[in-house]
Amino acid sequence: MRYLWIHIKTLISTCDGSVPLAHFIKNHCKHHPKLGSRDRKMLSTILYSWYRCEKGIYYTYNQDNDYLLENKVKYCLILCDALTPQYDKLFAEIRVLPYELKFEINNLADNEPVLSTGITRTEWLGTMLLQPKLFIRVRKNKKQLEALLTHHNLPYETIADNCLALPNGAAIDSILPADWYVVQDASSQATGAYFQPKDGEHWYDCCAGAGGKSLLLTDNGAKIQLTVSDRRASILSNLKERFKTYGLTPPTAMITDVADATAVAARIGKELYNNIICDAPCSGSGTWARTPEQMYFWEPDKIHEFSALQLAIATNASKLLRPSGRLIYITCSVYQAENEGVISALVAATGMHVLTQTIINGTAHKADSMYVAVLQKS
Repeated sequence: MRYLWIHIKTLISTCDGSVPLAHFIKNHCKHHPKLGSRDRKMLSTILYSWYRCEKGIYYTYNQDNDYLLENKVKYCLILCDALTPQYDKLFAEIRVLPYELKFEINNLADNEPVLSTGITRTEWLGTMLLQPKLFIRVRKNKKQLEALLTHHNLPYETIADNCLALPNGAAIDSILPADWYVVQDASSQATGAYFQPKDGEHWYDCCAGAGGKSLLLTDNGAKIQLTVSDRRASILSNLKERFKTYGLTPPTAMITDVADATAVAARIGKELYNNIICDAPCSGSGTWARTPEQMYFWEPDKIHEFSALQLAIATNASKLLRPSGRLIYITCSVYQAENEGVISALVAATGMHVLTQTIINGTAHKADSMYVAVLQKS
């Protein structure tokens, strides 16, 4: 098992967070085909545990450098409740002295930026040590879907009417018909409660991405006209394919950078919308339990770049609203600067008024945490 330490050390020393950790590990294993499925799984568990915990670990006194990484790796696995007998051989030759190790959870992230109202630092950081659950939104045939899960011995928990929580990594794609469900985090599903579409309305999802919110809106059942946009042609193509998978007519799509006022004016012209969903690009801090490498390599100063971008997008989008139209601003961030801070600046710049704003705190369900604000144009 000592050969695995070569790969562990290589992965840790070369990872810089620029590539999602899952892809980074996959690419490494692709170039080392002798690594078996068991090896790959162990490497993945170790790397994820490392980026969840390492910043919070320290020694009470100097430790022999030859054993520094090995001790930390084992302690990370312990903290993440991931140390199983399969690792016994890996650590058989390692001198582990756990009494020398200490862990301070507050060291995982800087004290700044300030968190939004509705979630505590203790709640947020506490989620970082555990893998979030897999959530699905049931689109149809709920009883049959639940029967299939039970038949295949897949445990699930009902979070809301059509929201089920399953163990992360559950192989549902080989069990459930593709059009019966959508993989979507519980908090993301909860944003749909703020949409409240009405027949005949024209909606615009201005940062549509792969279409999670657009699908949520369309499945509501109201007969609306939907337009979506994103800067990336490839992801809009993905969105259209997802709509087809679910037997839905794809919305009108356009490649547009909503942060660029000139581009928006040229692309959209005088078109106005009843409601606009603005799922703005953000730090993703409410989802870092799924992507711990992003928290590990996060640079706090980047918050200013995100908040400026978010304000530009929301301001430009607000100009496309009809009188009394609503802007539904969403982030998957827990940082106040990306949430309440942007909304305060938006109100000051546009004169819109806030109907509601809140953090959707998913920590109790091992889900993401998100922020949503609904504003109305005068």
